[in-house]
Amino acid sequence: MKYGLIILLACMASGALAQARKPAPVEDISGQEGPLLQGQQRAGIAYRELQQAQYETGLAEQDYLNAEDASRAAQKRADEFRRQAETAKKTFEAAKVKEAAARKAYENALNAVDRLQRKPQK
Repeated sequence: MKYGLIILLACMASGALAQARKPAPVEDISGQEGPLLQGQQRAGIAYRELQQAQYETGLAEQDYLNAEDASRAAQKRADEFRRQAETAKKTFEAAKVKEAAARKAYENALNAVDRLQRKPQK
């Protein structure tokens, strides 16, 4: 009984497949129905093209929005890097001023030692 059901289902599926493979009957589009059918076919094709164009527009819009978001994020990061660079530059300039002052103090101390060494001892 079990195998009989399987065979019956296989036959039905095979029949449905054979029916689906048959070419569609050719309709006579001559006469008054011909222009109507042709118009309907053109309208169907135009509708599919419209759907495809709408789909592509949606993709393009999403790409645009993603690019805009990325651009804003990149600009924000660039602004932050610019602020960091300005802060680092100020820190660098302050360190150079401090180094110059320390160098001057060191040179003054060396000169003082030199003067003391050249001075005749009593």
